Amino acid sequence: MINAVGTPQSLLLLGGTSEIGLAIAERYAGRGRLTVTLAARPSPRLDAAAEKLRGLGATVRTLPFDALDLDSHPKLVAEAFAEGDVDLTVLAFGLLGDAEQLWQDHAAGVELAQVNYTAPVSLGIALAERLKAQGHGSLVALSSVAGERVRRSNFVYGSTKAGFDGFFLGLGEALRPHGVHVTVVRPGFVHTKMTAGMKPAPLATTPEKVADVVVGAVRGRKDLVWAPAPWRLVMSALRHVPRPIFRRLPI
Repeated sequence: MINAVGTPQSLLLLGGTSEIGLAIAERYAGRGRLTVTLAARPSPRLDAAAEKLRGLGATVRTLPFDALDLDSHPKLVAEAFAEGDVDLTVLAFGLLGDAEQLWQDHAAGVELAQVNYTAPVSLGIALAERLKAQGHGSLVALSSVAGERVRRSNFVYGSTKAGFDGFFLGLGEALRPHGVHVTVVRPGFVHTKMTAGMKPAPLATTPEKVADVVVGAVRGRKDLVWAPAPWRLVMSALRHVPRPIFRRLPI
């Protein structure tokens, strides 16, 4: 179980090569005995991530995971919980895509919607059954500030994150009576392989700094956090801008 200072003994990372997800796992590795399950497509990156965590003192196993194979998700979750309770689950996978292509290319737009929204819902429902049964645990759902108020500049991506947030905030309320806590994390621009080559937005941050926010949120049992924290004020202001003005903003 997660101890009094917020440290889990077992962690499931869905998106086992995610730079943010791995930064979270690394924060917990070395604080005590930690078992990590990395769920991702088999690759040299996954192997390297597992070895790095082992070097930090964690016990690591890997499971094959394909976000688009919805029928496999219940089995994946069952395998992740087969060796005992899971204290902390982190959902850290998704696509960004080309914003202009996404609304004009049917295949690309639908794939992004399935990976960013349908797959998390599929896994969330499968996870809820296991977490409810074990009666404890935390679930961290990595979202984006783009879901706070959807902008024309990336509305397909933003719409998936808006739906993602609605589902996991609601799941948190459903699981609260069963001793399970859900935290939705909204990072802004993060320097990762996904954003390589893009012009950094204001308040750009790193996977390590997002991990620090997540660790604090799990310890404090927060429902919703921004990374970095000033995004909360920025998005609160933007949420109340009238649409005729909002559409003229260079965002």
